[in-house]
Amino acid sequence: MSYTPAMVGFLIKKAFFDGWDNLLTLIVLNLGFILLFGLGIALPGSLGAPSWLSLALAALTLLLTSVWWSACAYGLNAVADFSSFRYAAFASALKDALVPGLQVGAFLAALLVVVSIGLPFYLALGSFVGTLAAGVVFWCAITLVLALQYYIPLRARLGGGLKKNLRKCFLVFLDNPGFSLFLLLYNLVGLAVSFFVVGLLPGLAGVALAMDDALRLRLYKYDWLEANPGANRKAVPWDELLVEDRELVGKRTLKGMFFPWKE
Repeated sequence: MSYTPAMVGFLIKKAFFDGWDNLLTLIVLNLGFILLFGLGIALPGSLGAPSWLSLALAALTLLLTSVWWSACAYGLNAVADFSSFRYAAFASALKDALVPGLQVGAFLAALLVVVSIGLPFYLALGSFVGTLAAGVVFWCAITLVLALQYYIPLRARLGGGLKKNLRKCFLVFLDNPGFSLFLLLYNLVGLAVSFFVVGLLPGLAGVALAMDDALRLRLYKYDWLEANPGANRKAVPWDELLVEDRELVGKRTLKGMFFPWKE
C-alpha cells in the first residue's frame, strides 16, 4: 500500500520531534488560539450575552481561528523542512495566510450550518428517504473535512489559488483515503491530549505542524511517480524515499530527550 507502516511510523516520529524541538513556539502560537476562544466564546457566555450576539461572535471566532491556524501552517512550514521557525517572518506568514484562512473558515462555517440544520431535519422525517438524505449529508461532510485537511498546507507549500488547491485537495484525498483518515484521527487524538494541558501542547499549532509534515512526506510519492511513469502507485518505495529525512531526524529516543547526557 502507498501508506506503509514505515511511512506512517516515520511521520509520527518526525511530527513528534519537530514539536519537541519547538515546544516554546507551539505554546506561543497556541496561546493565540486560547485568546481567541476566550474572548470570542467563553467571555460572552460568562457575561450572559444574548444568543444572537453569542452566535455572531462564535462565527467571527471561527473565522479568526481559521486565519490563525492558516498562519501557523505557513510559519511552521520551515520547521517541517528541517529549518527554524522565525518570529520575524510570522507577520508575513499571517498576511499570506489571511485569504486561505478566511476561505477555510467560510467552508467550515457553511458546513456547520448545513450539518446542524440538515441532519436533524432529515432524521425527523422518520422515513427511509429522510434517513438516506441524512446519510448523504453526513458522508459529504466527512469527505469535505478529510479533503480540506490538505488545503492550507498545499497553499503554504505550493502556492496557487482557491480553485486549483481545492482540486488538489480532493485528488490527494481520493488517492490516499486511508492516509487521510489516519491524519484526521491522529490530529483528533492530539487535540484530546491537548485538553489536559489547557490546549498548549500540541494544540492546534501542533496539528498545523503535523499537517505540514504529512504533506511534505506525501508529496514524495508524487515526485516518485512523476520520475517513474507507469510505476505501480501502490508500491511506493518509502524506505528509499525517506532515507535523507531519516538521516536528518537522526536516531532519537525518548531517553535522549530527557537525559541527553546518557545517550
